[in-house]
Amino acid sequence: MVEVTRMSAGVSAPPLWQCCPPLLAGKLTPTEATALAGIFRVLGDPTRLHLLSLIAAQPQQEVPACALVETLGLSQPTISHHLKVMYEAGLLTKQRRGTAIYYRLVPECLATLREVL
Repeated sequence: MVEVTRMSAGVSAPPLWQCCPPLLAGKLTPTEATALAGIFRVLGDPTRLHLLSLIAAQPQQEVPACALVETLGLSQPTISHHLKVMYEAGLLTKQRRGTAIYYRLVPECLATLREVL
């Protein structure tokens, strides 16, 4: 390895490789990075990010889909599409109660996103 030194106003500094070691270890494996990139792609849509924020703000982190339609002012099919995408990405779970479908955040998924960020 070639030793590179930094000079600042004639003062010698330690070799560059000593102050800035190569990044050989990280928190994510390539497989984890690929999976998380998919989740971030899902959240890259402003409507989905807004939906996630609305659900997270609820006391039980759960909301019926019909409440989101009125809140966002979007059509029911549009809201359902976005919720389905988020459900398939593993961000939400869903449960039918009578005629309503309730969506709940998956806490483990959010914890992983927080840790990565």
